[in-house]
Amino acid sequence: AVITMNNIIRAESGRIGGVRLDEAIALYIRRKYNLSIGQSTAEAAKIQIGAAVNQPEELRMDVQGQDNVSGLPRTVPLTTGEIVEALAEPLAQVAMVVKNVLAETPPELASDIIDRGIVLTGGGALLRGLDEYLTKQTGVPVYRADNPLITVATGAGRALDDPALLRRLMNQPNY
Repeated sequence: AVITMNNIIRAESGRIGGVRLDEAIALYIRRKYNLSIGQSTAEAAKIQIGAAVNQPEELRMDVQGQDNVSGLPRTVPLTTGEIVEALAEPLAQVAMVVKNVLAETPPELASDIIDRGIVLTGGGALLRGLDEYLTKQTGVPVYRADNPLITVATGAGRALDDPALLRRLMNQPNY
């Protein structure tokens, strides 16, 4: 969303959250290693070694799952580079949503966005290199909020404490 003076100027939503990223990792492992893993294992890989772009330090993790041929448990080594590859498609969708919002933003706000950049919030902002990835994709500086996990809740709490702001937000069109 593009927000200025407590108003949402332009917003768009895509169904590409953390669970979608976890699913992409599980699908990648199934295709590459013929190994089925659970959502929690995929999420652990995303958190422990995941990244949106290749990192200076390649992290490694052993992933355990069920071999799709034998049905037996099996362990495979997984690297940060493989997670980057697995997340390429859903992250491209995220970048497309961001580009769509920027393309529909009034021109008078473009200079502010270029000067101040985009701020990432929420759990997805913790993915290593997501800010760098989105900067490359959009040409606009992207930064991670200081406390991305709590910023949405903090903002909602502030809106609830300000009845005039809450009324204004509730009367805006749905995006």
